[in-house]
Amino acid sequence: MSKLSDKKDLAWFIKWVSSFIVITAMSLRGIEGMQIYDLGLSIVGVAGWLCVGMLWKDRALIILNAVGLVFLFRNLVTEVII
Repeated sequence: MSKLSDKKDLAWFIKWVSSFIVITAMSLRGIEGMQIYDLGLSIVGVAGWLCVGMLWKDRALIILNAVGLVFLFRNLVTEVII
């Protein structure tokens, strides 16, 4: 019996790297002065998961991460301008 996650292809690599990046971003979230790094890492991680969703043709992952990217970019613009 083979699981989808057993296949070590491009999506597998992007999935794990993006997950690590998102976890790193979340670890910075509550630290004063680190918000810009949190936003930058979150954008990279969520963009990676968006790519995984597109590779898997998974509409739920695509919608979730596309909307997440819009929110993160909005927050990044607000952070940089203000």
